[in-house]
Amino acid sequence: MPDLNTEQRLAARLAELRLQRGWSLDELSVATGISRASLSRIERSETSPTAALLNRLCVAYGLTMSRLLSEVEEEASLLIRADQQPVWQDDASGFQRRNVSPPATHFRCELVEGKLRPGARIDYEAPPVHGLEQHIWLREGGLTVSVASQQWTLQPGDCLRFHLIGKSAFEAHLTDGARYLLVVAKP
Repeated sequence: MPDLNTEQRLAARLAELRLQRGWSLDELSVATGISRASLSRIERSETSPTAALLNRLCVAYGLTMSRLLSEVEEEASLLIRADQQPVWQDDASGFQRRNVSPPATHFRCELVEGKLRPGARIDYEAPPVHGLEQHIWLREGGLTVSVASQQWTLQPGDCLRFHLIGKSAFEAHLTDGARYLLVVAKP
């Protein structure tokens, strides 16, 4: 996949994951609640999935979003320069995700930078991996994090650690947005 851009490699990887499992688009549609037509457009790289849709796909495939996005990067290295860190953006929700850690399958933790524009909110129906450990360190703005029935509002410098279970949501401050570092620890 080296001649393709990140969006095209993501589309190809999603199609590959579906085919590896022997699923039709209809079967994946039932498993994710995403229309067959939308799945087809995503796999053909005609449209980019939103963060919420990408999370649904990750749930179906049992992958974290970081893992999926790292799989579409061109090469693994121990060092990744700032200008080489892949950035994925969901314009619909106002979410920007930068994979800070070099892509690797043999390490348990990943470092991600997240940015949400002012007032942006992302809702996830289910965790990609139940019980996934996450640490969020808010750097700028304000962020409200909801996991299952719990909710926390973070100010700059605050750090929240939790296991991801059930539905979750991230909502940025109305005027300041949010910029945070996220550590994802795989089981």
